[in-house]
Order: sequence, then C-alpha cells, then structure tokens
Amino acid sequence: MNITPSKLNKFLMFKLPAAYFTGVRTKHLDDKTCVVTVKHRWINQNPFKSMFWAVQGMAAELTTGALVMRKIKQSGKNISMLVANNNASFTKKATGRIRFTCEEGLKINEAISKAIETGEGQTVWLNASGVNEEGIQVSTFNFEWTLKIKS
Repeated sequence: MNITPSKLNKFLMFKLPAAYFTGVRTKHLDDKTCVVTVKHRWINQNPFKSMFWAVQGMAAELTTGALVMRKIKQSGKNISMLVANNNASFTKKATGRIRFTCEEGLKINEAISKAIETGEGQTVWLNASGVNEEGIQVSTFNFEWTLKIKS
C-alpha cells in the first residue's frame, strides 16, 4: 500500500484528530518532498489573532513524519520512528493559509540504509519551513527523528 496525501488525511481524522479538526491537510507527497497546509481560523488561533504555534508545529511535523513513514514503507523493514528533539523559529504572524514544506526525503534514505546495515538506531534532522500566501516565511521547524530496526 502506497502512502498518499488522501490516506494521510484520513489517518489524521482517526489517529490525530487535533490536527484534523484544526485544518492540517497533506497536499503533496513524493520521495523527496512533502507539502502540508493549514489555514488560520478561529479554532486554531491564539489570543494575538494569528495561528497558534502548536498548530504550526503539527503541520510542520507531519511534513517530516510523512516522508519518514513513506521511506520506512518503501524499505520493507520493520522500523520504529520517534521525534527525539525539535526546535522552531517564528518570524512573522501566521495568518491566512500557511504552507509547510520539507524537501529532505533523500536524507532519510541514508539514515534508513545505515540503520539496516548496522542494526543500530540512527537519527536524522529534518527541516520544515512555513510560508504564507505571499511567500513570506512565518516559521521554520527542525525535527530530530530516531529510526531503529525492530526485532
């Protein structure tokens, strides 16, 4: 079974309802890139009339996590994945539709290959950048994913 944007959006509805109800949606997923959007609305705003940082974090994490899930599926191996660390920067109020993009799918290939070869856990840092409808960056997130072969 291939992981597609529509399957990820259904997954959100049942497994991550907070992301689904706040409007987080996967728009594109291939071997290198994942794009997730979320629109600023009443349900996901903070008291300052912009998008709550945690909603941005859910969308950003999904861009990186979807790529990791896709690569694990393609490997055919039983590999666990977990976020070990993350950090974020916010540069502008997030209003309107925010588009989060991660274009680091190729970095995941290296980590999975190394985990399979050595049998040892591996980590990979992935970046997701959020831009508004004018193309201005509003936030950037980094996630350290740990990958380990399950026995």
